[in-house]
Amino acid sequence: MIKKISVLLFFILSFQFVFISQTKAQLKEVSPESVGFSSERLNRLDNFFNDYINQGKLPGVEAIIVKDGKIVYYKAFGYRSADKKEAMQKDDIFRIASQTKAITSTAVMIVFEEGKFLLDDPIAKYLPEFKNVQVLDKFIDEDTTYTTVKPNKPVTIRHLLTHTSGIGYAQIGSPTSNAIYSKKGVISGIGYPNHSLKDQVAKIASSPLLHQPGEQFTYGLNIDVLGYFVEVVSGMPLDKFLKTRIFDPLGMEDTYFYLPKEKSNRLLTVATEDSTGKLINLKRESIDWAKEDGKYFSGGAGLVSTAIDYIKFLQMVINEGEFNGHRILSPATIRLMTQKQIGDATTRGPNKFGLGFEVVTSEGAALLPYSVGSYYWSGIFSSSYFNDPVKNISAQLVLQKLPNTFNDLNKKFIVLVYSALMK
Repeated sequence: MIKKISVLLFFILSFQFVFISQTKAQLKEVSPESVGFSSERLNRLDNFFNDYINQGKLPGVEAIIVKDGKIVYYKAFGYRSADKKEAMQKDDIFRIASQTKAITSTAVMIVFEEGKFLLDDPIAKYLPEFKNVQVLDKFIDEDTTYTTVKPNKPVTIRHLLTHTSGIGYAQIGSPTSNAIYSKKGVISGIGYPNHSLKDQVAKIASSPLLHQPGEQFTYGLNIDVLGYFVEVVSGMPLDKFLKTRIFDPLGMEDTYFYLPKEKSNRLLTVATEDSTGKLINLKRESIDWAKEDGKYFSGGAGLVSTAIDYIKFLQMVINEGEFNGHRILSPATIRLMTQKQIGDATTRGPNKFGLGFEVVTSEGAALLPYSVGSYYWSGIFSSSYFNDPVKNISAQLVLQKLPNTFNDLNKKFIVLVYSALMK
């Protein structure tokens, strides 16, 4: 009997060892040539990044590129802040801002797969705050008063996922939306750790939509509303839902709304420019909200993360919903998320929007060397990412600069990645 138990324990421990080893083996670094990249051409990125740093355009930068599930490039350059005291590290934590939207959209689709709702359900069915929503008719600039009309259709969950609901942004939106939301006390989503998500959604719902639902693409606080929707339909706070259903299964160990005290020193400093164009540290009290013990979970912009954590999330999506031995979503749901969902409505160029990502059209693929069907987004602190499911490439570029006055860097990064792909 003892012998049988010993044998059983041996197999259990052996299985655990193999499982742990396989888990740790995920995303290992390999020779670029082994997956069709050129090392020589990838090394151009080193000079490219160092040129921006040496010219004083940014303090530091980090990039990671994954092909066929293997890391071919993963480096950090420069410094963690504009005063150049500490070297940038690969495990530095950055404010991912609107890169949060793809993660919260994934949370929405997890609940979708559980049969809790349909995409074209009115949001008012779950959030009664939206039952009496109105649409902006006329706005008077002189005194910021306005008139409204009734919506010609209800705001749906699909409208929110695709930013076609008519909800705009507060503080960083258009002059009209800034003025309307300011009167209502609506915030942009980050920098206010002690606000109430429920109260904010009520204020958004009491504000007029900027246009009729589904009429056009207007980037706004839609995913913050959906973060609250996830809380309501799941019965779980958004931070806990993301941790248990996405972060823990994927091995995203450094992704949070609010950092544990022992990790707060790894949060990068945000750079900006003074009136002469000199690079300086941004001094704004609200910029370090992630170091607070907060309770406001902005599903549209509130997360902080690392390059390796976010690339794990991107790998889950490009793998049709699975990574690290865990399935988060089905292939069918990933297909829904990564195809255009907004009809003839345009975003800010030739590409279209899916459910959480901007999706590259044939016209967009003629401007930058993406494959048609690639998808991407960025954050206000200048980070950006993309997935190319045709070439099986994921890439994350980490910057912490506000505003990003060198937007060409993000586009040139895309060019340099593809120019190093030989097959």
